[in-house]
Amino acid sequence: MPDERIHHKLNFIRMIKKAIPPFLICLIAAFFFYKMKVPNVIPLYDGEIPNSRRSVNYENYRYDPGDILIVSAVLRPTLTIFLPTEKKSTGAAVIICPGGGYINLAMGYEGEDVARRFNESGIAAFVLKYRIPNDSTMMRKETGPLQDAQRAILVIRTRAKEFGIDPNRIGIMGFSAGGHLASTAGTHFEKDYIDNPNHVSLRPDFMILIYPVISFNNHIAHLGSMHNLLGTHPSPDKINEFSNETKITDQTPPAFLVHAKDDDAVPFENSLVFADSLKKHHIPVKIFLYEKGGHGFGMNNKTSSQSWMDLCIRWIQTPELKD
Repeated sequence: MPDERIHHKLNFIRMIKKAIPPFLICLIAAFFFYKMKVPNVIPLYDGEIPNSRRSVNYENYRYDPGDILIVSAVLRPTLTIFLPTEKKSTGAAVIICPGGGYINLAMGYEGEDVARRFNESGIAAFVLKYRIPNDSTMMRKETGPLQDAQRAILVIRTRAKEFGIDPNRIGIMGFSAGGHLASTAGTHFEKDYIDNPNHVSLRPDFMILIYPVISFNNHIAHLGSMHNLLGTHPSPDKINEFSNETKITDQTPPAFLVHAKDDDAVPFENSLVFADSLKKHHIPVKIFLYEKGGHGFGMNNKTSSQSWMDLCIRWIQTPELKD
């Protein structure tokens, strides 16, 4: 696996190649590598990674059409840290879980690009490169990603002062299958799936769920995500355990949801059933539905002039989330 700081520098070279004559690339790249702030990447675990089998690390980075960065076969989870300037900082923070059907991670447009946008508005962001569930690399693959999400919350909450954030304003965000992971973290926090000797709260303070996989029940299930996480023939009990609309309680954190009604990959009913269940428990929820946009539009739904990201940032700053 290439060093992730090298990856960020290589990505920078890709961008400048599009706009700058080749004979200037070396000079300008050297200058900006000195000046630019490369995001800090830290391992998620200090030592042994829980729930892991010994296996060969074959993590892979690739760029799909449209310059979309995809990471697959993740065995060693990390956090990529994006902090706003001290002058801009609002104290809020968001852990970002990219999507990818629990088979890979769209680390660019559903991860790092979103983190930079949050920074522009004074919100700290942490992109979680979580483990891809796999029976050959995990003893219980259905809990591996959740362990990584809980560990991210633990690390960030414990180091909140160092990061310049409020430990009571740490949210979790996810796209598609990453939305399933984020909603799992927001509904399964009462049980510690990781070592937590100091009993730090693993409850996120809010959830942001973008065209999320929520349910593995009935016709609204995204079968690819379900099979990758739970196996091809999961038991009814396991399906229910990870259908997150069934796990909402009065302690579930507030949520902001976005979906397109014409999503033919993850039906928008996933967001509806989650929002309805939150309302039944009197949990604050805001849901924004686009008429069109399909699945996987990231921050920019080109069918609409309304930016869900702008709405989301304003929602994070509302009094009910700041108190």
